[in-house]
Amino acid sequence: MSKPNPGMNALGLLALELADGQAPAQAALTAEQAGELAERVGRDLAKLVPQASELDLVFAAAHFDPAEVLRPGWPVHRRLEELQARAPGRNQGPRVLAFGADANGDVPLPFQADASLAGGGLRVVPFLLAGTELATTAAVADALEDTLLANGMAHADTALMAQNSFGARVEHARYFTVNDLAAMMSMQYDNQGLAVLWPLIETALFAQDQDEWLDTSPEPLLHYHQGEVRMALFDPAGWCAHYSHGKDDCDRLHGIYEQFLMRQRQMAAVLEAHGIAVLYVHCEAGQDARALLAR
Repeated sequence: MSKPNPGMNALGLLALELADGQAPAQAALTAEQAGELAERVGRDLAKLVPQASELDLVFAAAHFDPAEVLRPGWPVHRRLEELQARAPGRNQGPRVLAFGADANGDVPLPFQADASLAGGGLRVVPFLLAGTELATTAAVADALEDTLLANGMAHADTALMAQNSFGARVEHARYFTVNDLAAMMSMQYDNQGLAVLWPLIETALFAQDQDEWLDTSPEPLLHYHQGEVRMALFDPAGWCAHYSHGKDDCDRLHGIYEQFLMRQRQMAAVLEAHGIAVLYVHCEAGQDARALLAR
């Protein structure tokens, strides 16, 4: 797995494991709360990697489903980079820049989580560390990769502040890089029977210009290419032909075909949660489905 932006900013997250999957009461913190929590996050990170104190900490005091952060191009973190670039005081030493709800309590659009992805037991609060000296930034990014997964527990007062501010019972609060989060999600998908799908997601995240196939019977046929996944959409006869079921077996296998369609819908939902577009390609009996998806 490669870095999302080698030699540039360090992309990280405060991961909140919620008790009993209870949804937080607040989608985003007030400006004052955001600043206070960001200060504690900065302190924690500096204890783990002292050079982190030499960089800007840019903190979005809003929580997301992990899939919303693990999207091609890292859109949530890119928004933080844009805000950091526009903030005053760029050449006046390290800054803590925290963003939350506006004065009316509304969450700005870039930090509005997808309501359809709410309800999971893990919510992530994004931040980045950025500086003008690329060597220092790269060194901090490398140190975080080496440190956070094993030793990245948030300090108790940071976890308590996150719990009280967001209005949710937090069982564990810890820091991840986006690579750490991707590795954890890969294991979760493995546990959920979706391991075969992860190589397509990983390619979309870390190697967007490469192609990746899912072509393993009896799984759906998928091809990642140029930012989208093309999925073969078979009618019953086409499905029987592609997966080498006997023609006389098609009626008997109707229930299995319905399960296949459910599997397709499941995979499409996961890909779309990661911001990866899915294009359905109709494939009839007698057509070369792989050739159609390769076009």
